[in-house]
Amino acid sequence: MSIQFNAIALMLVLLILLGVISNNNSITISATLLLLMQQTFLARYIPFFEKHGLNIGIVILTIGVLAPLVSGRIKLPNLMEFLNWKIFLSVAVGMLVAWFAGRGVNLMGSQPVLLTGLLIGTILGVAFLGGVPVGPLIAAGILSLLLGKI
Repeated sequence: MSIQFNAIALMLVLLILLGVISNNNSITISATLLLLMQQTFLARYIPFFEKHGLNIGIVILTIGVLAPLVSGRIKLPNLMEFLNWKIFLSVAVGMLVAWFAGRGVNLMGSQPVLLTGLLIGTILGVAFLGGVPVGPLIAAGILSLLLGKI
């Protein structure tokens, strides 16, 4: 079986290399799986992931965030701790970030070409600024504000 290198395959290889260099396993694994899918009979499943992948990923991410609460490793704060200004600020920031992510989903849906730049920016942020690779949705939301898009 020969690998058909087109612009998308080349971009995926570049993302794999950037993922390896920046030690970003999510990008490396995702781009590798998509490259393998693109180059094999699994290509027929790519539209499924295009349609449902973001929702599946959000469900898995939410499970990861809630698991420490369910396991008891993190305790829910009592009522007096909830009245702390830091809790109110954390709720407000959480709402703002969720709003950014919502805007990001809309922007990525309407202008998917921007996703490559956002991913590269996220990878560079992880590699050179000590960031964490959870930013493309938030970055897209902030970008939508800067671009004046909804």
